[in-house]
Amino acid sequence: MRNEEKRTVKGLLGLVALAAVTTVPVWAGAKAGMSPTFGKDVAPILYKNCAGCHRPGEVAPMSLMSYKETRPWVKSIREKVVAKAMPPWPLDRAYGKFAGERGLSQDEINTIVAWVDGGAREGDPKDVPPAPTYPAGWQLGKPDAVFEVAEDYAVPSEGVVEYQHFVVPTGYTEDKWVQAAEIRSNHIELVHHVIVFVQPPPEFKMKPFGVNMRREAQPPREPDAVVRGQRVNRGRLGLFLAATGPGERGNVFPAGAGFRIPAGSKLIFQVHYTPNGTPVKERSKIGLFYTKQVPEYEIKTIGVQNGQFEIPAGEANYRVEAALTFMEDARIWNLIPHMHLRGKSFEYRLVYPDGKTETILSVPKFDFNWQSVYTLAEPVRAPKGSRLECVAYFDNSTANKYNPDATKSVRWGDQTWEEMMIGFTTFSLDSQRVAQAASESKKASEDQ
Repeated sequence: MRNEEKRTVKGLLGLVALAAVTTVPVWAGAKAGMSPTFGKDVAPILYKNCAGCHRPGEVAPMSLMSYKETRPWVKSIREKVVAKAMPPWPLDRAYGKFAGERGLSQDEINTIVAWVDGGAREGDPKDVPPAPTYPAGWQLGKPDAVFEVAEDYAVPSEGVVEYQHFVVPTGYTEDKWVQAAEIRSNHIELVHHVIVFVQPPPEFKMKPFGVNMRREAQPPREPDAVVRGQRVNRGRLGLFLAATGPGERGNVFPAGAGFRIPAGSKLIFQVHYTPNGTPVKERSKIGLFYTKQVPEYEIKTIGVQNGQFEIPAGEANYRVEAALTFMEDARIWNLIPHMHLRGKSFEYRLVYPDGKTETILSVPKFDFNWQSVYTLAEPVRAPKGSRLECVAYFDNSTANKYNPDATKSVRWGDQTWEEMMIGFTTFSLDSQRVAQAASESKKASEDQ
C-alpha cells in the first residue's frame, strides 16, 4: 500500500473513531419531542440505583435524594454513567455471574444524558416519586443483634494511627448462625476499614480449613496487637467474620450458607483510622442477621495473599501472585480482592485437577475507593486438588494519579501509602455440610 493510501485509510479510521466517541445516545422520548425532567424521568433511576449509597450518612460523597442536592453534580453524573463507572461495578462481566450486580440499562443512561444535555430541568415537583426509605442507620435492614465497641476512640486530627483492636463479648450461650453482617461507624469518613474477627473460647475445637496455602508468599510477621492492654498475636485474632472498606458496608451470604459463631465467643474489631484534620471520637458496631434455620454449608473466609513483594519505583505494570490448593471438595461463595492505592487489576483463576483453567472473577480496573464483595450467583465447585490462583497488577508510576509517591519502591504494609495483595475468599467444604450432619446425627440418635 502506498503512503498516500495509508494516510487516507488512517484518516478515515480516525473519523470513524471520532464519530463513535462523539455520538450522543438517543433518549426514548426524543422522537415525541419530549424533554426529560428530574421528577418524572431521572429521580426514579437515582432512587433505584444510587440512593443506597448517595444519601446522608452513607459512603458516597454527596446525596442524590432531591433535585436541589443533585443539580450541582449533573456534569459529573453524566460523565460517570456514560463511562459506566457508576454505579460502581468494575468487574469484567464476561466472567462469572454475581448476585446484586450493579449497573444502568442503556435506556437509563440515555435518559440521564438527555436530561443533562437538555438543561437538567426539575419539572413539576409533584412528579417526584416518594423517596426510598431505609432502616435508621442500616442498609440491610434491622439486625437481629448489634454489638458495639464499649468506648469511643479519640482519633487525632493528624498523624499515623496504628491499627486499633477492641474486644466485644457476645454473651452467646449457644452457637449462632449468621446470614449477613453489616458494619457501621459514627464517623465513616475517618475509617479506612474495619474487620471483625470471631475468637472462639479456648475449649472450642476448630475444624480444619481443608486448604494448603503457598507459605513462601506470606507477608512478613505482623506486629502484635494491643487489645485492652494485652499483646495479642495479630495472626491469631480469630476467624474472619466480616469487613468494611471503601465503598462497602455489608456482606450477605447466599441462602443455604452461613457463618457459625460458637457459644462463648468474643468479637474483635480491628479498626484502621485515617485522620483528616479534625479530632473526633469514633465508635464502630456490627449488626448481625441470623439464618432462619441451620444452613446446609458452613462458610469460612481466608486471605489468599502475597506479602513478599517489592514494587519498583516507576513500575507501571508489576505482577504479584498468590495461590492456595483445596485439599477437599469445596464450594466458593464470594470473593473480595484487596489492594491499596497502586492497585491496578485483580483476577481469580481456578485451575481444576485435570488442568482446565477458569477465570471466576476479573477486575480489570481496580478502584481503591469502591472495593466490593462479589457474591457468586451460584457457588463455584472446587474439587479436591483444585488450585485457586490470584493475580494482581500494580501501577507505581506517575501515570497513576492516586500514587502517593512514584519515586519510591513499595512493600507490604498496613497504611494506604504502602501496599497489600489479598484475595479474600469465602468457601465451604463438602465434608462439613452442617444440616446434613445434623440430620444424620438426629436419625442415628432416634434409631438407638
